[in-house]
Amino acid sequence: MIRVAVISMHGSPLARLGGPETGGMNVYVRELSRHLGLQGMQVDIFTRWQDPREPAVVPLGERARVINLQAGPIARIEKNTLHEHLPEFVCNLRRFTERHNLRYDILHSHYWVSGWVSRLLQDRWHIPHVAMFHTLGAVKNRARVGENEPPLRIETERRIIAQSDRLVAPCPSEKTQMIRLYGATPHKVEIIPCGVDLDLFRPLDRREIRRSLGLTGCKVVLFVGRMDRVKGLDILLRAVGRLEDRSRLRVLIVGGEGPRDPTLEHYQRLVRELAIGEWVRFEGAVEQGRLPTYYSAADVCVVPSYSESFGMVAAESLACGTPVLASRVGGLTSTVRDGETGYLVPWRCEDPFAERLELVLANAALRQRFSTAARPSVKHLAWPFVATQVATLYENVLRNSARRYTFAATEA
Repeated sequence: MIRVAVISMHGSPLARLGGPETGGMNVYVRELSRHLGLQGMQVDIFTRWQDPREPAVVPLGERARVINLQAGPIARIEKNTLHEHLPEFVCNLRRFTERHNLRYDILHSHYWVSGWVSRLLQDRWHIPHVAMFHTLGAVKNRARVGENEPPLRIETERRIIAQSDRLVAPCPSEKTQMIRLYGATPHKVEIIPCGVDLDLFRPLDRREIRRSLGLTGCKVVLFVGRMDRVKGLDILLRAVGRLEDRSRLRVLIVGGEGPRDPTLEHYQRLVRELAIGEWVRFEGAVEQGRLPTYYSAADVCVVPSYSESFGMVAAESLACGTPVLASRVGGLTSTVRDGETGYLVPWRCEDPFAERLELVLANAALRQRFSTAARPSVKHLAWPFVATQVATLYENVLRNSARRYTFAATEA
């Protein structure tokens, strides 16, 4: 049995979705770990304790569990201060494993702060390290959407990329970015897409759902995501402001932490400035189990991100049979098939988004054609398939690195 230590210091798989620092990575860590456990591996996920109502150890499924470690206050903290608590996190992780006599065969880190932790443990435990970033600091800086990622993050990512045994990229464009921006060795980067729960995300009765949501007779545009500038909600709202025909239009915004969320206030203010409040509804954060209701109610889901590593929202929407209008960036170019399951917009500004929105909303036959092709296009993203690819990667890494790490442990 392969024993995996998953390090997800920043993103707890137990966190409520929709907040400013919770999203696709949290889902990825949870679902991948759960399915690896189902395939016979022992998976421990080490994360920073954020909710005092949670116990220290939370079962996640067969042979998978979450281990909450204190690092700073047991509460949500600003993402930019996480690095200050890394030494405490490492100390408490080592204390936990020594107390319970735990040994692992491989490390799998998620995000740069987790990669920093895993680099220390890699040397201490003499086991290989597989790293996945989910977003890259240099790529976010190039997107120019506000505050820059700190040099500490960029340099730490560069060291992780140089020293890890293998890197996971969710799409070809991220592999290219690792090579061009960080000097990654090409053969060390494995392309494995993120997954989608095809049992949960499936087409539902659109007519009945629209009736229940008070949307009967409407043309429905959906946005799902964090209230983060990089997600491009401003592009969608400005595009709605440019539409010539807004009759019977409803734009549903799913995400955010409630009325006191400062970023939400920014978008609500923008809605007032654009005078489009009559057509826009902020739904707030929605539990993952209810998301298929919104996807199935929509005529089109818009993903106008400035930067996107994979595009889990796009994959979930397509699984529900709903076409996607997305920015031509990152993993979205692999997830959305331009002209087949929706459209990719190469310019991150409102005019081209407005043009495509008008085209999709006005053409029922086009929407039906996209909808028919949508779900089959993501069948290969089912979590059991993705977990099998990751398990095969682990096996290859362990086989290829066995001699090196055995020698290192002997020397130590």
